Amino acid sequence: MDGQEQSVELTRSVMGGYFESEHSDVGVMADDVVFTVMATGDEHRGPEAVQGMLDYFYRVAFTATAEPQVTVFDVEHATWEGFFVGRHTGDFMGIAPTGKDVRVPLCVVYDLRDGKITAGRVYFEVPALMAQLGAT
Repeated sequence: MDGQEQSVELTRSVMGGYFESEHSDVGVMADDVVFTVMATGDEHRGPEAVQGMLDYFYRVAFTATAEPQVTVFDVEHATWEGFFVGRHTGDFMGIAPTGKDVRVPLCVVYDLRDGKITAGRVYFEVPALMAQLGAT
């Protein structure tokens, strides 16, 4: 960033734009970004892979949005806590679309460097989702 130091304001600005884009602005991600789904350990490496994972959750398996509750920023991190809210409209973990509405606790911790997201750790309450889908 032309020698620009990372600051809380920069982190807030980068993440604010990303959140406003409904998690679709991969331009704020570093080329080597890695998002990890903590419940499974699945890693998605690079902006395209991360975008694919987000598209799958928000537009393929579900028609959903992220409903924020709390955001916290520091110099190299951001934490977003809220709910994944939507309708089950596509196959998910072998479960055919149910059309059921879901509201699932979600937390993502982001790492940033030089104004770019370098990592995301996704804490998604899979047991709560499965209960809402009627899966055993």
